[in-house]
Amino acid sequence: MTTRELQDKIIQLKKEKDICLLVHAYQSQDILEVADFTGDSYGLSVKAKNAPQKNIIMCGVRFMAETVKVLSPEKRVFIANENAYCPMAEQMDRIQVEALREQYPDYTIVAYINTTSDLKTAVDVCVTSSSAVKIIKNIKNDKILFIPDCNLGSWVEKQIPEKKFMFFHGGCPTHLRITTNDVEVAKEKHPNVKILVHPECKKEVTALADYAGSTTGIMNYVENSDEKEFVIGTENSIVQHLQFDHPDKKFYPLSKECVCPNMRATTLMDVYNTMMGQGGAEIEIDDATREGAQRCIDKMIELGG
Repeated sequence: MTTRELQDKIIQLKKEKDICLLVHAYQSQDILEVADFTGDSYGLSVKAKNAPQKNIIMCGVRFMAETVKVLSPEKRVFIANENAYCPMAEQMDRIQVEALREQYPDYTIVAYINTTSDLKTAVDVCVTSSSAVKIIKNIKNDKILFIPDCNLGSWVEKQIPEKKFMFFHGGCPTHLRITTNDVEVAKEKHPNVKILVHPECKKEVTALADYAGSTTGIMNYVENSDEKEFVIGTENSIVQHLQFDHPDKKFYPLSKECVCPNMRATTLMDVYNTMMGQGGAEIEIDDATREGAQRCIDKMIELGG
């Protein structure tokens, strides 16, 4: 079976089996082409909630599928590759958060959405990379404990100097592979080309970039820019997607090492097998965990709009 034939079969199965296919932006191009919705984890969860289909397949990592289930408990939610986990989401658990709350009772605990549903039950609010600054500015408390990504946290801290931050020293192993040397090499090789990075990169890398923002922010920057060349400092699938979206522009990866094996684990055949009931895994979350996780997501919506 060719890629095109498999894509056509998936499109047919979506209609026959009442399936909404969600595809995170870090997935491969062949999967993006058959998606109902693409984007970041939270945006996809909202799309799923409002979609008419009763069955949802997430092409991404497990915490993303969990977020879909939290917001759409009445729907059946599947992850296309059951072994696709986010390493950052596994760096902390609920027990650690509860211990931090006892140690720092006067701090508001803010969790990156890249965390498990169980952990979310123990925090005050969660944020996305695109909403973190706005939400934390709207928190009345001036003491913030940001978990788990200290790099994203320090990027937020720089923009909200009036608040006191503490961090758990976690982060994204993929983005941590990008170094300041990569930036220096890129500037020498591509002088006068804008360098766009994700704030999950080390703060030393972010400081050298022309723009730092979420994946959606990076893609919007390119869309709205008159520049014709860009160096991209996030998961390298974005380089490929931007090449397809803007064939009149050129894109270069900041580091060839910025590849997430968990995001790349899902294949087009995984999607097909999940639709056929021969692969993937259904996401099940007990009511107490779902309600606790939804509380901090609802708080995010309240503070971030």
